Amino acid sequence: MSGKFKEFHDELRSVASDLLAKDAAVDWPLLAEAGWTGLEAPENLGGAGAGFGEVAVVLQEMGRAATRSAYIGGTVLSVGTLIALQPSATRDALLSDVATGAVRTAVALSRDGQDVDPSAPFRIESSSAGLRITGRSEFVPDADGADRLLLLANAADVPVVVVATAQASGLSVTPQPVVDETRRLSVVVADGVMVDESSVWRFDGDPGTRVRRLLDRAAVAVACDSVGLAEAMLSATVSYAAVRHQFGRPIGSFQAVKHACADMLVRISVARQLVSAAVEAIADDRTDAATAASMAKSYATAAAVDVVGKAMQLHGGIGYTWESGIHVYLKRAALNRSLFGSPAAHRKQLAQRYSQGT
Repeated sequence: MSGKFKEFHDELRSVASDLLAKDAAVDWPLLAEAGWTGLEAPENLGGAGAGFGEVAVVLQEMGRAATRSAYIGGTVLSVGTLIALQPSATRDALLSDVATGAVRTAVALSRDGQDVDPSAPFRIESSSAGLRITGRSEFVPDADGADRLLLLANAADVPVVVVATAQASGLSVTPQPVVDETRRLSVVVADGVMVDESSVWRFDGDPGTRVRRLLDRAAVAVACDSVGLAEAMLSATVSYAAVRHQFGRPIGSFQAVKHACADMLVRISVARQLVSAAVEAIADDRTDAATAASMAKSYATAAAVDVVGKAMQLHGGIGYTWESGIHVYLKRAALNRSLFGSPAAHRKQLAQRYSQGT
């Protein structure tokens, strides 16, 4: 991250590391108690008034510890979405409740949770009875158990956010099994859900740009997690190579193992630089944020899968056992690679931007 906040980030990283090392699962009350649910929320609404750079530090440490929590869906995406909406008394009240941990929300941003298409997965239709919302969104992070759902919808071809209670008639949230057991994803379906006009909230500024930035934020959040888990696997592998002996010497003394670890470090170093640049672009709301996000997401998530795979290989037979725990990181890395745009999808977007000179 930016050098001007290095001391603060180092302190936040140390606190997060200590807290996450105590338990692999961090529940919502503990997130709120740590102050992480309100990092980006304004101080007058119960938040810390920080930025995405500080959120990125927490995300990276969560990846390093393979933490089970509702942080991405309940905080990173939810707070980012609420801040992007036009200020109002109701929006401020919900943002304050999320920041203090009183309410947990989730955001349905895309149709299948894997594409990079900014088109809304839901639509609002007018009827004689009022407004109805229909649509479907898959792989929604942390929707199961949320108190409110923020649904990205089209109203007369203009993106808006519809706020619905989890118990609304016609709205269903179905847990979606995935390979990664540290994450909770769901399918959210709205089948003619009746909503009030007051539940339809509009973006502050150009709606298309705001939606694009939310998807960029989601992609970078996953990339931060991937950097953390890759760093954890490199550290574990280096430590193991120092104590595991073969032919009367540590396996870390063998040139092939040294080269493999060096390759892992190079991949992580490049990923770290790309993710750092993307975090700053998102935090500063720069025009090149989409490009930086695609570069970070495509490289960091693919690199994490390679690094964890190499870690499993260098651990030898024990690396393939449940006791080693490496499988937890491999599954998480594999899911991260797919969420909010695969590397191939982001590379395609990059190619299109460069071909168009944007």
